[in-house]
Amino acid sequence: MARPADAGITVKRIGFLSFGHYQAVPGSQVRTAADSLLQTIELAVAAEELGLDGAYVRVHHFARQLASPFPLLAAMGARTSTIELGTAVIDMRYENPLYMAEDAAAADLIAGGRLQLGLSRGSPETALNGYENFGYVPAEGRTDADDARTKTEVFRAAIAGAGVARAARGPGILAIEPQSPGLADRIWWGSGTRATAQWTGEQGMNLMSSTLLTEDTGVPFDELQAEQIAIYREAYAAAGHERAPRVSVSRSIIPLTSEEDWAYFGRERTSEDQVGYLDGGLARFGKSYVGEPDQLAEDLAKDAAVQAADTVLVTVPNQLGVEYNARLLKSIVDLGIQGW
Repeated sequence: MARPADAGITVKRIGFLSFGHYQAVPGSQVRTAADSLLQTIELAVAAEELGLDGAYVRVHHFARQLASPFPLLAAMGARTSTIELGTAVIDMRYENPLYMAEDAAAADLIAGGRLQLGLSRGSPETALNGYENFGYVPAEGRTDADDARTKTEVFRAAIAGAGVARAARGPGILAIEPQSPGLADRIWWGSGTRATAQWTGEQGMNLMSSTLLTEDTGVPFDELQAEQIAIYREAYAAAGHERAPRVSVSRSIIPLTSEEDWAYFGRERTSEDQVGYLDGGLARFGKSYVGEPDQLAEDLAKDAAVQAADTVLVTVPNQLGVEYNARLLKSIVDLGIQGW
């Protein structure tokens, strides 16, 4: 955002993150897949008008959520002019990296170089090993995480212009087309642990960290996430990467400013961290921030990871529709998050 920071306070970029849930249930304003796609585009337009910095989408397969990001990002790019457009995140287990490189470059060109693509090994999905149904079965001795990282390496090389195919006539190695200059510097990795944050820094990608960490040391979520960010930045610097790195964190933030807000969320209030088992190990889930604006601003100013990051992605209750979420985002802008 353009608003200047106070002395000693870092200006934050603010974006929304939508999972694009859709279901024909009472109260939902997003009943079909078409509703989800079209309303995501409209919310990106509204967010740009409000002065937000980013419009991001989550990718899930075999679920009533957003699944194919590049047609959507291209449409968002055609309807907007300044806001960053991104994913948080694309599950690389499901992807053909060269076809994805073509799609990503095309969408980035339509958007004028505004894509910020978050990738990852993926998270627990509705389908059991769903990526195998897409034709991607790890070879013996390899894991799905190994394949996700290998595909990411191929994808990053392809969008950077590396030759990947032998020419049919004459000597030479062909790169994928189109190419979108600068896209290779706008790739993020969604990290759920301190170890993967270190790997991300070594690889020279930007870091995305959500409201879930798949490890627990007993400290509050924001402190563990801030430690993760510090490890990432140290690894990035040690690897000698010249480009300044970026770090985003996700948060659920609901300022209670209207009767409608109170009706939907008034009973939730700001929660506490939760610890549970996920994929056979302990995981820590960050709390939600729900309450009066002044209290939320005070609480978020104490969030160590929000302070350490340069970008905050606010998850939105997309099933409440564009109008409601635009008002929600305006309330968050009014909190002054860019000065936290």
